[in-house]
Amino acid sequence: MATEEGLDVSLDQMVVVAEPGPGNSYLINNNTYINEEDVYSGYRCARLGLLLPFFSEYTWPEEVRAFLYLAGLLYCFLGVAIIADIFMGAIEKITSKTRKVYLTSEKEDEPEVIEVRIWSDAVANLTLMALGSSAPEILLSVIEVIGNNFESGELGPGTIVGSAAFNLFIISAVCVMSIPNGETRRIRDIKVFGVTAVFSVVAYLWLLIILVAVSADEVEVWEALVTVLMFPALVLLAWLAEKNFCGVPNKTDTSKQIELGNFQPGETDKFLRQQQYFKDGRLDRDGLVAFIKEVKNYPGLTDEDAAVLAASKLVESQSHSRMWYRVGAVRSMTGGRKTQPQLSYKLKEVYSAMNEHPEAPTVGEVPKVIPSKNAIIDFHSGSCAVMENIGKFEVAICRSGRTDNEVSVRVETIDGTATEEQDYVAINEVITFKPGETEKFVEVEIINDNQWEPDEEFFLKISLLLDREKRDGVQLGRISIMEITILNDDEPGMVMFQKRGFLVKESVGNAVIPVVRKNGADGEISVKWRTVDKSAISGHDYQGGEGTLVFKHTEIVQNIEIPIIDDMAPEKDEHFEVELFDPEGGAKLGQINRTAVTITNDDDFNNVLSNMMMMTNANLHSLQVHHETYIGQIKDALNVNGGDLENASGMDYFMHFLTFGWKIIFALVPPPSILGGWLCFFVSLAVIGVLTAIIGDLAAIFGCLVGLRDSVTAITFVALGTSLPDTFASKTAAVQEKYADNAVGNVTGSNSVNVFLGLGAPWFIAAVYHLCVGTKFVVKAGNLGFSVGLFSGLCVTALTFLMARRILGIFGKAELGGPPIPKYISFVFLVILWLIYVVCVSFQAYEYF
Repeated sequence: MATEEGLDVSLDQMVVVAEPGPGNSYLINNNTYINEEDVYSGYRCARLGLLLPFFSEYTWPEEVRAFLYLAGLLYCFLGVAIIADIFMGAIEKITSKTRKVYLTSEKEDEPEVIEVRIWSDAVANLTLMALGSSAPEILLSVIEVIGNNFESGELGPGTIVGSAAFNLFIISAVCVMSIPNGETRRIRDIKVFGVTAVFSVVAYLWLLIILVAVSADEVEVWEALVTVLMFPALVLLAWLAEKNFCGVPNKTDTSKQIELGNFQPGETDKFLRQQQYFKDGRLDRDGLVAFIKEVKNYPGLTDEDAAVLAASKLVESQSHSRMWYRVGAVRSMTGGRKTQPQLSYKLKEVYSAMNEHPEAPTVGEVPKVIPSKNAIIDFHSGSCAVMENIGKFEVAICRSGRTDNEVSVRVETIDGTATEEQDYVAINEVITFKPGETEKFVEVEIINDNQWEPDEEFFLKISLLLDREKRDGVQLGRISIMEITILNDDEPGMVMFQKRGFLVKESVGNAVIPVVRKNGADGEISVKWRTVDKSAISGHDYQGGEGTLVFKHTEIVQNIEIPIIDDMAPEKDEHFEVELFDPEGGAKLGQINRTAVTITNDDDFNNVLSNMMMMTNANLHSLQVHHETYIGQIKDALNVNGGDLENASGMDYFMHFLTFGWKIIFALVPPPSILGGWLCFFVSLAVIGVLTAIIGDLAAIFGCLVGLRDSVTAITFVALGTSLPDTFASKTAAVQEKYADNAVGNVTGSNSVNVFLGLGAPWFIAAVYHLCVGTKFVVKAGNLGFSVGLFSGLCVTALTFLMARRILGIFGKAELGGPPIPKYISFVFLVILWLIYVVCVSFQAYEYF
């Protein structure tokens, strides 16, 4: 108020002397200003933040301020997702601690030693991993109470309940829809899910009781303490359920699965060793040899390609936690280093074909090829070459094994350097073999564009049909992908060996020796071959003989397979030769018409594989969730896609540029290798706390500027921003995992932990404070009570619906996936539950009812 002596006006902590001016204005330093009330009445929402604003914004238009606060809120969501990635790396380091278990082995003096994890899956998921995914919501609630002079606010509790609603309804809906048609995912550890589901309902009912019934609009110390103590009770009961200390035993004992990952009861010690080697970043050499043999059936793959495929196979065979999927989701969103091997388009197709191949090596039991039971379909050759002006030509598809049934497969083209509609006509058709038919042909058309260009290639792929009934009695053979090279040559060509010598392991089974056709691929040719004894003797060291290789028109590679005899006796290296002779059809012999095959004992063969082992281990090491050194962290922060530029997409580059600042700052957090991960755990938790405080200010001021109540802002913007990484993680887990535990099975546990720690802890702190100062800790039921009550009812509805999906055949008897129409209905139903929650809570906040 103005006085005759003048008026002291405080603007942004600056004290000036104002004198009465014209109208309601004041003169300050010969400048005219409006009065203080008018200044601050136009500077709305400036005093809501704990840390913000950092500087005065009273001259900025409110529209600009609202836009900047929204942009800052979204950008901070990215930042908290990135630091949560580092936080979870620390958790992964902590929970990966193992202990040694000694098992009997064939050697009496050398027991087999395996390592099993110390942390139980249920305990890890409900403690450190739940804290990792829910830290922003929990810290937001804690910071709000402390920063608000130990008084209750709306943003923290609203975010806790809103996030729970989004997790249960939207994440479940997305996971249901993500499963391919016809496939299902069931929750495997249903007892643990049952415990967490019950607690997720009890937690919110308990909130409703203490807010409305026991001590209305007040939270007493004992009520907050009981809320906090429900957390260890949940962990204990979930652990008891996991260990099956009570109740009917599970049909499949998962106790060993929890400790040993993919180990199943009854599996051989070999698979135990493979699992152990994988956990230590090392490989079983015999398994790698078998895998590389399979990889080499596909043409044009280098050793580096084989190493990437081997790493992919091992990563796929490993059981992963929800944390692993969340880290992968965040890194995909921010252009960071991926947690899965990045395969080129060609390698993805090869890998897909190998997974469909029943003989593909797997860490686990592999189905056997039964020619008497199944028809085996494959190409006649792994590759062929044609002239660009050939027009149309036929590729042979062969059938072996069972021939008395009718079988069908799909044949389709895949781009390589040659592309469809420019270099060839695309194919996607079903080939049917009638009973007794052993050979069918698919017609391929090459487009001649009359322009010079280098040799190009594309691929033909055979795959089984999606219809389960049509998959019975048929399986893919060894050559399910064929490479077609487009050449400008019309000569029959010459035949020769690829190399002058081959090295094989004595236990390899069959030595596969490729014979190639070069400088032309026109017409059908043949060449004879025979083995020649040297230090290796046919019948003793290998099964020699002779034969004829037939190259059909355009085919450029055929293999000679020679069985190697493994006598299990130590001996020196031995070798024999294979010779080509008498080519027919106009072909000629090339320079390498004789090759030597050296049979080495197993110990020496290990030296040959050492390079492959190093490359595969390097691939596995690069996929670790956490970093071991500062250098590794800084390198990943500086480079898009963790330095894998070849497989980086345009979106990776964009998101890396957008989040570069966050990545550089967070690279200074101590790596998890220090002090077993605990230093990184606490430092990153502190950083999350600071970011969460800023997010709380941004959300409160933004909501105020656009006219949203804190409770509405919490259940929409804040809940969505904090839960988005979990959504992508659950979707990936739903598609890739065999079970639904990591997709939706952990949602109920996370929702329970949010209440026990996100509301119980700050309320307990505030209640104790008010008890000490002799006042009451007031928490108005109001909108929060309505939100909790509504969510409790919808939560029971959603959980009942998921259990109904589990037992009803119309849904496929599974929580996720199933037939298309019931799947779509489930998605819509769960989304409607979320919309009901958001709309009703928003209407109640604005007192429409």
